[in-house]
Amino acid sequence: MLRKIRVIISVVLFALITFYFLDFADILPNSFHRLAHIQFVPAFLSLSLGILVFLIVLTLIFGRIYCSSICPMGIFQDMVAWISKVTSKKKKRYSYSPAKNILRWSIVGIATLATLMGFTFILALLDPYSAYGRIVTNVFKPVYMSGNNLLESVFSRFENYTFYQVDVAILSVASFVIALVTFCIIFYLAWKHGRTWCNTICPVGTLLGFVGRFSIFKVRIDFERCNGCGQCATKCKAVCINSKEHAIDYSRCVDCFDCLEACNKHALVFAPSLSSLRRQEKSDASKRRFLVAGAMAATTLPKALAQVKEASASLEGKKSHKRENPITPPGSISRDHFVQHCTSCHLCVSKCPSHVLKPAFTEYGLAGIMQPTVYFEKGFCNFDCTVCGDVCPNGAIKPLTIEQKHLTQMGHVVFIKENCIVLTDGTSCGACSEHCPTQAIAMVPYKGGLTIPEINTDICVGCGGCEYVCPARPFRAVYIEGNPVQKEAKPFKETEQEKVDIDDFGF
Repeated sequence: MLRKIRVIISVVLFALITFYFLDFADILPNSFHRLAHIQFVPAFLSLSLGILVFLIVLTLIFGRIYCSSICPMGIFQDMVAWISKVTSKKKKRYSYSPAKNILRWSIVGIATLATLMGFTFILALLDPYSAYGRIVTNVFKPVYMSGNNLLESVFSRFENYTFYQVDVAILSVASFVIALVTFCIIFYLAWKHGRTWCNTICPVGTLLGFVGRFSIFKVRIDFERCNGCGQCATKCKAVCINSKEHAIDYSRCVDCFDCLEACNKHALVFAPSLSSLRRQEKSDASKRRFLVAGAMAATTLPKALAQVKEASASLEGKKSHKRENPITPPGSISRDHFVQHCTSCHLCVSKCPSHVLKPAFTEYGLAGIMQPTVYFEKGFCNFDCTVCGDVCPNGAIKPLTIEQKHLTQMGHVVFIKENCIVLTDGTSCGACSEHCPTQAIAMVPYKGGLTIPEINTDICVGCGGCEYVCPARPFRAVYIEGNPVQKEAKPFKETEQEKVDIDDFGF
């Protein structure tokens, strides 16, 4: 029963996500892109915390359900293994193989290290969802479209115009070659050895395998019923059942449930603990527990996500800010220039004396992951500092003289009056004005003898001094909006502002 449920869910999800890639006629609505959003690496790279938490909790409860029923590459391997079984002249048998943990974790370490260094190609190459997407787009889709054209040529002869001709072309030779090689390797491994790719190469499989070791529900062996025949091990595509030792490597078990149907002694059951195995009835209560727990997870997760959404919505009424454009380092000319030339060596990050340069995540898009961008949580860009441009080895950040730096506008100040503590708390402040090196923020008279900021974006250089020191919480009253193309600020004249007596400083 559990295996049938798994197969149905897997086939439906696999068919939908595969057809969504192949669908050149836009038959499926765009809302099906959410099938990609629930994949582990895309969720990780987009910081979709709700999805990540769901996948981790799902794994902690049921084990590697993601690998068996959600990941399209995993389902694809199961389909290849099934075809291999039904077409083989000899009976398909698997046998236990020790885990190659050194290789598995070395791959995870290399992919992680490469990603942290800004080289995301390795992660993109090994990510199961991305790899499958490349295979479908570059290998399957041209075949699919050619089949459509063939049907059009046949149907049109009978004056049936259900199909229409479409252009078939290789989008990129490099992408096609990589996709084809990936397809051949994974197809061969799945045909011969089942889930070897998942349990040896795939970094997602390794990470979820580690979590799966601590899952509540597991395929467990009842030693009182097991006679050591080894039938379960011969059906295990993950080759993780050691029938001689009566042990299962849960870091590699992908919850395919093939072993459950192979055992005629009913010695294997998907259950929370061994004690529950000995208490189970012939009706196999573990199935009910699985379904009940699944239903509970399905009902409680939307409620939890709704609560998170409601909490977020409660903040929407407040004047929060979201930077529309990331701030590139001074001297980077433009966002496009910076993204095209930066190799994410992070030398500028380590050398920045103010620590305002941080590796970006999705601010520049997927192509710019790990490239430096400017944040003002821990400081602001020193007015006379030109270190990042001086140390940049590849021209992504051009060297600036101090005089040029004084007029380089990497962003401009935005003032949200509703957040200012002068308005909300009726107290004097002026911190932003005091820290502005170009006097782009001036304090002007306000009601009750108070003063409130007034901005002049023409002379602002976007150093972030105002944003860093602004005491307004939870949302600052001033922030810097990045310039897609860096500008030259107008020269400023130092003027002595009217002194304001402040009884109680804003912070």
